[in-house]
Amino acid sequence: MADGKKDYAAITSAISEGISGLRGTGAKETLNQFNTMAKAALADGALDTKTKELIALAIGVAKQCDGCIGFHTKALKRLGASDEEVAETLGMAVYMGGGPSLMYAGDTWTAWQALKDS
Repeated sequence: MADGKKDYAAITSAISEGISGLRGTGAKETLNQFNTMAKAALADGALDTKTKELIALAIGVAKQCDGCIGFHTKALKRLGASDEEVAETLGMAVYMGGGPSLMYAGDTWTAWQALKDS
């Protein structure tokens, strides 16, 4: 973070490493159930997966969760989200969360742009 920007790839990598370590503990079944819940929540239904990922990104901004921002921007890139979709999602997060969400929306836009350009 020498340039003042968060390294979301490093953040998500470190989190993934920690989660992998947890899989070998008494938390294994909880993590398995969380994965099952995530798959069910993200499955296409009345809302498609990309829309659900945009909602998750907005919640990550509102909750000020760097890991959520990193994982959901990565998923949105894979799903073909546009700049406009991400920007409008961030606008809604700011509207609902005020100043703290604005700060995280700025970080999230930086993460989106860096990932998009990679």
